[in-house]
Amino acid sequence: MGKNTFVALLRGIMPMNPNMQSAKLKQAFEEMGFKNVRTVISSGNVIFESSSNDSQALESKIETALPKLLGFSSSTIVESKENIQRLLEKNPFKNAVKGKPNVTFFKQPPKRSELPEGSKYFKSYGLVGGVFCYTVDLDVVKTPEAMLTLEKNFGKGITTRTWQTVERIFAKM
Repeated sequence: MGKNTFVALLRGIMPMNPNMQSAKLKQAFEEMGFKNVRTVISSGNVIFESSSNDSQALESKIETALPKLLGFSSSTIVESKENIQRLLEKNPFKNAVKGKPNVTFFKQPPKRSELPEGSKYFKSYGLVGGVFCYTVDLDVVKTPEAMLTLEKNFGKGITTRTWQTVERIFAKM
């Protein structure tokens, strides 16, 4: 059976925690039976190969194994190499002039694709392939406050990456 390439986007990874560091994550994913495991920056981006092509089953497997192998739980979103490639090809930010480009991935499709009124430091580029794309003005708002706004709007089944991180993930896939 062929191998499919995925990235696991782990939520809430803090590299100061020894069990959340890249080397430990890599080892844990290898213990789960995944192949060609590599990490991208120290914020919970783990690329791996699997004979499965069921993202939800892979998410469940990872979320069940992490507490046993590393002693912490992390909401996990698994995206295929093909989905990441399609997102990059559509590049909603090619005409963006201000703000830091970010993307928010979802465990479940969101009920809405726009942020509520009053989120003046965000500029929405809408949903692109099921991923919320926006820029955030970090001169006006700090990252923790911006993340809280996203969580209030979309719930906790999300994880966010910068556009640059998504590009780095794809380059390593």
